Amino acid sequence: ASNPASLAEADMDRVRDLLGDDAAKSLDQLSKLSKMMQDAGLIDQREGRMQLTPRAIRKLGANALRELFGKLRKDMVGQHKIDATGKYIMPALWDMHVHFGGDTLKHENKMLLPLFVAMGVTTVRDCAGDISLDVLQWKKEINAGTLFGPTIYTSGPKLEGPNSIWPGDLEIADEAALSKALDSLHTLKVDFIKITDNTLDPHLFLKSIVAARKRGWKVSGHAPIYNTINELSLSGLSTVEHIGYMTRAASADEEKITEARVQGKINSKEAGEMYAKTFDSTIALQKFKKLAQQGTAVVPTINGSYVTTYLDSIKHDKDDYLKYIGPALKRTYNWRVQRAANDNAVAVQLRHKNFEANAALLRLIHKSGMTILAGTDAGYLNSYNYPGLGMHDELAILVKYGLTPSEALKASIINGPAFFNQSKHFGSVSKGKKADLLLLDENPLINISNTKKIQAVIKNGKYLNRKQLDAILSNIEAEVTLLETKN
Repeated sequence: ASNPASLAEADMDRVRDLLGDDAAKSLDQLSKLSKMMQDAGLIDQREGRMQLTPRAIRKLGANALRELFGKLRKDMVGQHKIDATGKYIMPALWDMHVHFGGDTLKHENKMLLPLFVAMGVTTVRDCAGDISLDVLQWKKEINAGTLFGPTIYTSGPKLEGPNSIWPGDLEIADEAALSKALDSLHTLKVDFIKITDNTLDPHLFLKSIVAARKRGWKVSGHAPIYNTINELSLSGLSTVEHIGYMTRAASADEEKITEARVQGKINSKEAGEMYAKTFDSTIALQKFKKLAQQGTAVVPTINGSYVTTYLDSIKHDKDDYLKYIGPALKRTYNWRVQRAANDNAVAVQLRHKNFEANAALLRLIHKSGMTILAGTDAGYLNSYNYPGLGMHDELAILVKYGLTPSEALKASIINGPAFFNQSKHFGSVSKGKKADLLLLDENPLINISNTKKIQAVIKNGKYLNRKQLDAILSNIEAEVTLLETKN
């Protein structure tokens, strides 16, 4: 054959004369199989060689993981006798702020599901992206036991204003559109409502909170610049997502600065400087206590901000954990990395100062009695904020900035279930609770980093020992490697 990969060009009579009928028959079958695979888009020919297409690589990886998880599903549930002498058992972790997204990255997002479980995170709260229908389907399959991954609670598409910069939103311009959007979310059976503030009218933002709460949902969101944090709380906002917004409530002049923004007298940078200059810890504590009384909680998501804040001094491009993240997802990290790299020395110093001021609020928030929920913001776009591992890093950051290990763990394993009214089933190791558990080699109450020292994960009663967890990680790494060969 003129092309070594073109089996159809082979001279079958010559093969039969030289090697016999069986060889000719086998070569003919191989030629037909090759054509079928080419027609199916599984292989192509490049420079005289047959190569797997990206589609084939995805199928191979999916089949490998399916076979592995199929074996895991056959394990008996609730009938394990385990020698846990010298070990430490605790409820498995809940990550209360993750993102699945990237319309062309669905497969790489799906690869993250087993990664969460292998890292001890058995429940995640998806806070919106542009592949909500896929996430809802994954949730359904996981609940049915046909897909391996963490239990998913999701907001589905979030509410935004017209022409939002974020793809996949439900864009609303008036109360009629709001009602239709909530009808759609009801049909999708979402678990809570997420609202952001890119283009959504501030008055409609408040009305959206009220309308969603009337329908029985909890509401999570960003904080529009034209509303005080207390206004949002009084409307029924369940959680403020990201601790940075809380700097506004920590200002003695929050109302004045907010009004100046409404009137267009100051810009965002000027407002930020004014909030910082008017910080008052006594007033902040009073306001935070009021928010606590009104039932508004905080999801700080500090670790992701820490990573990008200190990119000038702490490099992550060689992190070993990158071997579990698909190549296209890794490329979504670039924009934040480049933005940080473009900052001059003054901007870097300001970045550090702002982060430390935000993180310092954690002690006041905790002292006020506000509920803190541990969430990472891990997922696409958020540079080096890793699904799975990020929850352990978030807990470590919470401890670094003022919580005890016990308080940090509570933010995940107790406050997470409580948000969804699931305390009856989760949050402790006791009879009658659902078996989502971690078996650790060391005590996390002594050193929070010990949450990473996982000997076993029990997910919905299924026991996954260290060998099985390593097998999951190895399969994910292998699939990432295959994908990278095509990029």
